Amino acid sequence: MNPNFSMPARELASLVEDARRRTRLLVDTLDDAQWQVPRLDVVNPPLWEVGHVGNFYETFILRLLDPGRAPLIENGNALFNSFVIDHDDRWSAPLPDREGAWAYVDRVVDAALARLGNAAADPWETYLYLLAVYHEDMHDEAFTYTRQTLGYPAPPLGGDAPSGTMTSGLAGAGPLEGDVEIPGGEFLLGAAGDQPFAFDNEKWGHPVTVAPFRMARAPVTQAEFARFVDQGGYGEQRCWDYEGWRWRTRAKAEHPVYWRKEGDTWQRRHYDAWAPLEPHRPVVHVNGYEAEAWCRWAGRRLPSEAEWELAATAVPTTRVPTTRVPTTRAPTTRVPAANGQGLRQGKRRYPWGEAPPDASLANLDGFRLGCADVAAYPAGDSAHGCRQMIGNVWEWTASAFYPFPGYLLDHPYKEYSAPWFGDRKVLKGGAWATRGRMIHNMYRNFFTPDRRDVFAGFRTCAL
Repeated sequence: MNPNFSMPARELASLVEDARRRTRLLVDTLDDAQWQVPRLDVVNPPLWEVGHVGNFYETFILRLLDPGRAPLIENGNALFNSFVIDHDDRWSAPLPDREGAWAYVDRVVDAALARLGNAAADPWETYLYLLAVYHEDMHDEAFTYTRQTLGYPAPPLGGDAPSGTMTSGLAGAGPLEGDVEIPGGEFLLGAAGDQPFAFDNEKWGHPVTVAPFRMARAPVTQAEFARFVDQGGYGEQRCWDYEGWRWRTRAKAEHPVYWRKEGDTWQRRHYDAWAPLEPHRPVVHVNGYEAEAWCRWAGRRLPSEAEWELAATAVPTTRVPTTRVPTTRAPTTRVPAANGQGLRQGKRRYPWGEAPPDASLANLDGFRLGCADVAAYPAGDSAHGCRQMIGNVWEWTASAFYPFPGYLLDHPYKEYSAPWFGDRKVLKGGAWATRGRMIHNMYRNFFTPDRRDVFAGFRTCAL
């Protein structure tokens, strides 16, 4: 928590109300039959997940700020706390019905809004309200890709778009080939102490040294990945590490999960509709094993978390005329370091600078209902010329998810990170369904490398 950061109550209330509207939009547009989802490892019953979101507000706002407060629903914690009730038990738990679940959520959120009043929230209250909103934002993104997993209709999010969001030409922006050459150096990996909000796993910024490297200007596209599939990459054991090959064999994977071949043409399922591949949009719904296999096939590699964050945040000491040098993939934009340093003191919160995301800078908030071409959003480039490092697709890194040095289990939501250290991979950057208010360069997402349901793609580095 930043002890010097607080927000007016009306601004926090606006965020809470916006999150509740988004959740209702995502789940109330499903009928009762669609709420009866199959028991899958990557899916929660909507009835349980709605109640879980409400229970989080009750736990981390109402009862944390007022420990003597009585629960708003009997056995609410036993029913809706994800670390109390096992995943598979959520289908058979004695949950309230759909109307009852929403009544519980509304009571909790209305009470949370009422306790805000009109005064400015103190830093601790600010942190807890933001924590609850961001938690709901994460579940809203999960609702969005759950609809994809189950083949449901696309969520009606485009109607939320602010004026001018559906910018013409984004879908036809085309490819963006080539690498940028990024000078190495020492920088602070992780969040700075003056950041308005930081999750426990972002704390705190610590010095790391990164060697010079070359990174792709854009994520790998559907067309690039299709060549790997067509040339038999899924059947080439040399392209996969041991765990990846075991996963591919067990899953009987021959192509990305939502692809199919119709004659000579690949198609991709987007929610409940099939369409030809969009060649210049990033490949999405590929897991960490598939990303690494493509890299071995192409003679590339995934970036480390430190390389990714440096490329997104660091600013060269000078901007000089660029030159082109050949690589095996495409030209490289060379940005030499000045005086052997290469980095300014400090780093950017977003690839483009300090200004929060908007519709001209990144594909976020679900307004496009899918990915844009990889050449879109040039105004959002990092200082080194990498595009779409925020938005469009989450990007797998080569780094395992571990705590930073000095990590302390002092966060109010102790189960957010600690149970998952060691067996997950770090993803960076956010996707088209990620809320722009939550994402920034230091944000760390984390999933097991077998997950294909999330909106994940990847960007590569030269060997």
